Amino acid sequence: MIVLGIDPGTRHFGWGVVERCGTRFVHHAHGTIHADEHAPIAYRLVTIERALEDVVRAHAPLVASIEALFYARDPQAAAKLGHARGVALLVCARAGLAIAEYAPALVKRVVAGSGRAEKSQVAQMIRVLLGLPSVPAVDAADALALAVTYLQQAPIQAKESVRSYRGRGA
Repeated sequence: MIVLGIDPGTRHFGWGVVERCGTRFVHHAHGTIHADEHAPIAYRLVTIERALEDVVRAHAPLVASIEALFYARDPQAAAKLGHARGVALLVCARAGLAIAEYAPALVKRVVAGSGRAEKSQVAQMIRVLLGLPSVPAVDAADALALAVTYLQQAPIQAKESVRSYRGRGA
């Protein structure tokens, strides 16, 4: 199963494509969509939409793993993040991808062993887990971590889903 990890942002939008083959993860590609920070937000969102559509077409993922909204002290920054997430959700839904959302602390815990891990620790663990020759840029590393989190969590969630369904007397 090919998974597209997405770390949304209106200036730097990270993406990463990972597949699980048996017990190991296989890196397909990763990158960062850089939108002109001086452009109005609407034009940055168009840049993100077009580039993300190209990524989805090129790599044909089945699932998108997106960073969930989290509390931000700056309401304006949270709103901008919400805009970028909205574009990501729209592009992925239009492409027919299943969509999973994960809190940043869970992603850090799955990849680095601690929900309070620094971004540099997450990036270094992604380099190791995927056998990359160098540490990816922060936004791309976060996106790859989201893809890995889905691949680690999906089997657990499927078992929990079956258990809760069976618990209904089925």
